[in-house]
Amino acid sequence: MVTGLSLATQIEQRLLARNQVLESFFAVEALRLAEACREMSERFLRGGRLLAFGRGPYATDAQHVSVEFVHPVIVGKRALPALDLSFAFEPWLKTLVQPDDMVMGFGPPEGDHEIWAALDTASRRGAMTFALPGAEGSYFCAAATADPFIDQELIEILYHTLWETVHVFFEHREMGHDVGEAGFLYPFLGKEKQETFDVVAEVAASIQMKVRDDALLRKQVAKEESEKIGNASIAIRERIDRGGKLIIFGNGGSATDANDWAIDCFLPPLGYESIPAISLSMEPANISAIANDVGAELIFQRQLIAHAQPNDIAIAISTSGGSKNIVMALEEARKRKLLTVALLGYDGGEVARRGLADFPLIVRSDYIPRIQEVQASIYHLIRETLEALGHA
Repeated sequence: MVTGLSLATQIEQRLLARNQVLESFFAVEALRLAEACREMSERFLRGGRLLAFGRGPYATDAQHVSVEFVHPVIVGKRALPALDLSFAFEPWLKTLVQPDDMVMGFGPPEGDHEIWAALDTASRRGAMTFALPGAEGSYFCAAATADPFIDQELIEILYHTLWETVHVFFEHREMGHDVGEAGFLYPFLGKEKQETFDVVAEVAASIQMKVRDDALLRKQVAKEESEKIGNASIAIRERIDRGGKLIIFGNGGSATDANDWAIDCFLPPLGYESIPAISLSMEPANISAIANDVGAELIFQRQLIAHAQPNDIAIAISTSGGSKNIVMALEEARKRKLLTVALLGYDGGEVARRGLADFPLIVRSDYIPRIQEVQASIYHLIRETLEALGHA
């Protein structure tokens, strides 16, 4: 990856190549996804819960699904019951699953037989099941690519779509005529009452529109940020070669991305070398203790003080670029002369304005799911580039 074309050009091409895979997949799957979302909305209304699980890096997808449904990013959306059961999914699922539940299993492109077995158990109890990937279930799909990073990015778009669309069906059915905050996502619903069956095709078209928006944003990032992504990768690799480690952190969905990035380093895909990395977001006892005793704004700074060494790299993931705990952690990293990298949304926020990151990598959008989806492409590309640089 580091020979021939310039590194920036290779990164740009890798970003753009993702778009073809993603758009082709959702062109085929949009209608099935819309139908699955309609059934999910009915199950939630009957008291069903979303139970998700995966192993290794795929456990972070279960974390992400859980936080999206319980703590929705659109103001005014209600919390829906969702749990990450990855820690011990087989016995936990057996004690919890009920007929109205929705059970979602995540795995690598080749699939995971233990995940499939657990989904089969849930299906026999009447639950709606999602095999991502898989060959059977209420909703299932084969992997669109053998590349584990691109496949995981695709699945993130898929479950963001489920979250967005479930709220549309849910509110439409409950309120009859008013789609509330979801109106800007699906303007075709208007204010006329419709049966949800009649909405499915239009929702499917809107899913494809979201994927096109995602592709345009990735194209913009490929044009504007590829050189910085390459330079950040080189700087990170230099620190790793001197004995440094990645210290990654973020809130909410960005916390799950921090966890995923760290796992991709120390438990990488087959053929990759292991890289030292930790996620400060993967420490619930520390986070809750610090937040309770001294304040939520210190949850990352306090951990950074404990773990930082001179050659380390502090990596913040934030859609807003303004979260106080992110800002304070980067300030601390600056004091300690760590290399600082930040994946940001909107205009980069306070982190970019104050120059708190040596490498601010900005996805210029104001819609959080799309920001997160493209940020996933960025950190996966950095991971790929670190591997290539290590063998150069």
